[in-house]
Amino acid sequence: MRAENSATATTSIAVTTPAVSAAPATPSTPTAQAAPARTTVRGTLQAALGVAAFSLTFPATAWGLEGFGPWSLVGVRSVLAALIAGGCLLALRVPLPARRHWAGLAVVAAGVVLGFPLFSTLALQTSTTAHAAVVVGLLPLTTALFSALRVGTRPSRTFWTAALVGAGAVVAFTVQQSGGALTTADLYLFVALLVCAAGYTEGGRLARVMPGWQVVGWALVLALPLTVPAAAVALSYEPVDLNWHGVAGLLWVAAGSQFLGLVVWYRGMAAIGIPKASQLQLAQPLLTLVWSVLLLGEHLTVAAPLTAAAVLVCIAVTQRARG
Repeated sequence: MRAENSATATTSIAVTTPAVSAAPATPSTPTAQAAPARTTVRGTLQAALGVAAFSLTFPATAWGLEGFGPWSLVGVRSVLAALIAGGCLLALRVPLPARRHWAGLAVVAAGVVLGFPLFSTLALQTSTTAHAAVVVGLLPLTTALFSALRVGTRPSRTFWTAALVGAGAVVAFTVQQSGGALTTADLYLFVALLVCAAGYTEGGRLARVMPGWQVVGWALVLALPLTVPAAAVALSYEPVDLNWHGVAGLLWVAAGSQFLGLVVWYRGMAAIGIPKASQLQLAQPLLTLVWSVLLLGEHLTVAAPLTAAAVLVCIAVTQRARG
């Protein structure tokens, strides 16, 4: 029996050995390893495009306020963005989301479609874009905190250290730009920060189970029962001056900031994760200040390049940190 078992074992080895050696399908291994890398690069680029689009939001809002009242601007921009998104959803015959996703879409609508545009626009009535950029400077850290609570992500200590240093650098820079004075708009900015972080976190979570543009589209459509009557009432009470700046600002915040920018932003968050994507926004205040100089004629101090260098270092650290 031992001889037979031994022979059987030998035969088994002889049979399996060619199978192992005949599996030189190693070319698939580099491809499989390269796929996650390509996804990470693509997601980072998409998130960066979203940040670039968002960096124009405050200057475009300042332009929009030259032709519209704050409530009219928020209502009309949301309705226009919803018409663009709804048209895409209808043209592609996208089915309704599952019932379990509607609560998350409501959070996205409340935070990104309604809350942040409203409170930031109200703040920009009495605040400069440089001062309002404090919101964007704190947004990456706040989004990472919301993500840790909602999605269960646990970034490393290195990640949190770099995020705190980067946020601190941006806050110090923007406060210095505004002369260190706090305005009555700070309450609006703080509320805008919180609701936007909640909307980003929920949108990033939903973008893992449905395309990012559909997350944005359904959130905009979901808000229509509120935005349409709000826009109608606001337009009847607030004066409208159809000048070039006002119309251009309105079109950008509607199509660029509130739809196209959110589409690539949520796709990027789904690809590389909410905490890492949110840290790319550390560059957003500096981009906003550049646009403020070019578009609004605001003056920039020599502290800008130093802060830019510090922020870029922090972004590099957070992107490499495992979390």
